[in-house]
Amino acid sequence: MSDLAQLSPQHLWQHFAKICSIPHPSKHEEALAQYIVNWAKEKKLHAERDAVGNILIRKPATPGMENRKSVVLQAHLDMVPQKNNDTEHDFEKDPIQTYVDGQWLKARGTTLGADNGIGMASALAVLSDDTLTHGPIEVLLTMTEETGMDGAFGLQPNWLQSEILINTDSETEGEIYMGCAGGVDCITTLPLTREAVPSGNQIFKLSLKGLKGGHSGGDIHLGLGNANKLMARFLTTHAQALQIRLLSFNGGTLRNAIPREATVVLSLPQANAEALRKAGADYLALLNYELAAVEKNMALQVESTECGLQALTPDSQSRLIGLMNASPNGVVRMSDSVKGVVETSLNVGVVSTEQDHAQIVYLIRSLIDSGKEYVVEVLTSLGELAGAEVDAKGGYPGWQPDPDSPVMNLVRESYKKLFDATPHIMVIHAGLECGLFKRPYPEMDMVSIGPTITGAHSPDEQVHITSVGRYWQLLTQVLKSVPERN
Repeated sequence: MSDLAQLSPQHLWQHFAKICSIPHPSKHEEALAQYIVNWAKEKKLHAERDAVGNILIRKPATPGMENRKSVVLQAHLDMVPQKNNDTEHDFEKDPIQTYVDGQWLKARGTTLGADNGIGMASALAVLSDDTLTHGPIEVLLTMTEETGMDGAFGLQPNWLQSEILINTDSETEGEIYMGCAGGVDCITTLPLTREAVPSGNQIFKLSLKGLKGGHSGGDIHLGLGNANKLMARFLTTHAQALQIRLLSFNGGTLRNAIPREATVVLSLPQANAEALRKAGADYLALLNYELAAVEKNMALQVESTECGLQALTPDSQSRLIGLMNASPNGVVRMSDSVKGVVETSLNVGVVSTEQDHAQIVYLIRSLIDSGKEYVVEVLTSLGELAGAEVDAKGGYPGWQPDPDSPVMNLVRESYKKLFDATPHIMVIHAGLECGLFKRPYPEMDMVSIGPTITGAHSPDEQVHITSVGRYWQLLTQVLKSVPERN
């Protein structure tokens, strides 16, 4: 963390270093939450938590600013836990190891947690920096955003006192977000039956690795490889010709991360072992040709193994491979009303097989509710054809754009004043919590800003150091410029 101590703004980077030192993957952010509450109370700030664990901290206005509108600075407490296959790291116990690489801050073989740790650090920096000028401040830190927006779902009315909310979860400096996609999880469960592995068959593990992965919202339009889909494609092409009998299929770890790895365990006649290796090499060459522009480090490994599982029956195998191969993935439709933005998409995020069933977890996103509903209907139809059960749950609304938003206009004018440039006003395909906040606080004026972060939800995550400084300048200028209460 010594590199962070040299960066500016110092308050922000000091808080981020502390955040990195306390493990806080989704569903395991309580230690960080307790640290922040204790820190706030030591600073003599009002701090409390609600029934779902969200943190609310209040800081009074600086002298002379008491009549300004109150502002909520909002971030989420959790981070996405992803690591490279050869990295030894326990996200529930080990701190994030950061390092500076030129203009970027990165982590050693894991996600960095800049999503949304930088935003969280900026909110804490506002609380700790008594040289700033601002009206009344509230800081809202929500629980378990990345795996279901638990904190946002649980936010109750009449807890926040502010008229303005600044969400800090955006990932491109110079862009101001005034709307986002909604989403819904879709889980397909396919019953499986098994039988003994054919006598004389040899067992192999086939592993597809080295894909970039990324954010299933913000990166879904980039054409990145989805390891689950690519593995299903291989099996579709070769299962019959090589007399493959499938024992297991597992890929991806999170429904909101584009899967980087997938592994199948299979058996086939010993006489076909060399043909399997050749088919794997040929398939890798094909993928390197097709995905050359976006995937640089793919590997397909074929190795002998042992497994205590029985083989799927031919019928179960055919249904699973067919369902996986036919599942849509990626961009479904681009928006007509917001040019250049994805309207509807889905990510085949996690595939797993158990003794008697397989499960496929999709995350569907859309700027419009009917887009989500359509994709759920498509997956339901596929499930019915395969004899699977489909369950859609955990849906959350999008954040509808308000082009007349006063705080959006304030942020835009503040950016022009600071940097002599006009920021882009955007709608993001990723899911922000603002849509859910509108339920208990329908009149709250909201905007989202942040520094430049790339590779979120993957071990390639990095944050641009200079952009953090510019984001901080913008945030503090906006707080200084908030108008008086009506």
